[in-house]
Amino acid sequence: MTSIATLGSHCSLQVLKGAKDEGLKTILVCEKKRERLYRRFPFIDELVIVDKFKEVLDEKCQSTLEQNDAVLIPHGTLIAQMSSEEIESIKTPIFGNKWILRWESDREMKEKLMREANLPMPKPVTNPSEIEKLSIVKRQGAAGGKGYFMAANEDDYNTKRNQLISEGVISKDETLYIQEYAAGVLAYLTFFYSPLKEELEFYGVDQRHESDIEGLGRIPAEQQLKSNKVPSFNVIGNSPLVLRESLLDEVYTMGENFVEAAKRVVAPGMNGPFCIEGVYDENAKFTSFEFSARIVAGSNIYMDGSPYYSLLFNETMSMGKRIAREVKTAAESNQLDKVTT
Repeated sequence: MTSIATLGSHCSLQVLKGAKDEGLKTILVCEKKRERLYRRFPFIDELVIVDKFKEVLDEKCQSTLEQNDAVLIPHGTLIAQMSSEEIESIKTPIFGNKWILRWESDREMKEKLMREANLPMPKPVTNPSEIEKLSIVKRQGAAGGKGYFMAANEDDYNTKRNQLISEGVISKDETLYIQEYAAGVLAYLTFFYSPLKEELEFYGVDQRHESDIEGLGRIPAEQQLKSNKVPSFNVIGNSPLVLRESLLDEVYTMGENFVEAAKRVVAPGMNGPFCIEGVYDENAKFTSFEFSARIVAGSNIYMDGSPYYSLLFNETMSMGKRIAREVKTAAESNQLDKVTT
């Protein structure tokens, strides 16, 4: 019987609970330091204990997953912990398209795919000397916002970059990506594309709460100006958001454009869950600054189903359960090759 496996972090509880609800065996690749946490949950059938997540690449771990006919569900921790080459070398079938994860991790490739999908984007800044407006500086990969900073000009960029280097937050040789800052209401739009049904589903919207940039808003301006600390954008958690219904048509159009662009650019395309991340301005115009080509942690707030999925399913449906349903359907119809790479 097909099993569902994932790394013990990010959204693993949602993924494995959804798999168990669908009657599939569940396997967690778990670091020793977190074993006590995950032993609390009875829907996890088997824990594969490792010192570090990279051990999922080892023959011993791969053999265990193979013996259980496992499908590995990728999430942000996989991308943060491993290089694209390492992810692509995993022998266990990976749900979705493991090749597109490279496009998520590399900022220039990410920008190219977003432009191919005609997503409205902030202006990229190719060099710190070209910073003319308030800009945000980002690290490569899935860093969860840690090490990001804002810069108003080149001097501001160099001062903050050097400070973060001295604090050990970023490395001296790290390649940073700069784009003009897009202001507005944060909205992270999550979708699911089923290659079995050839249909796009809009799953839901969340907002991310970042420390300590959010906390600064509760400090009087006089005290803010006296602080020399570079504020962190480290993601702490998520909260739900429901959009005005008049915005939904554009949401679906953006999702469909992204799916079609991915098919053209990185076969077999954007299969499974993904997220288009951005802001709405005062005219309700959306600007997209990121995408995530796999399940995002914001879906954790909808473990009992999202408002938009309640319109599509007459049952509670988390993203974890939706993934498991797709894997189960594919396995039963001998089409696992359509939903895994």
